Amino acid sequence: MSLQDELTDVKRRLDDLTRTVERLERSLAPKRGNAPRTQPADRPRDLVTIPDTPYDSSLWTDSDDEGLGARDRHAP
Repeated sequence: MSLQDELTDVKRRLDDLTRTVERLERSLAPKRGNAPRTQPADRPRDLVTIPDTPYDSSLWTDSDDEGLGARDRHAP
């Protein structure tokens, strides 16, 4: 199968998917009625505030630098 054939097939399948989603949305619209819209899945419900104050340096005691290994050793 050539690249052009594959691209044509992908476009056809994407068009089919788009039509299917549109039909699904139309069929669900009457069932939803005046129900409140839900929050999008990619949006967090509870936000966590990260303070601007520096972290306690004792948190990093005996930790390795990620990807660099331990401070007192050399890479093999």
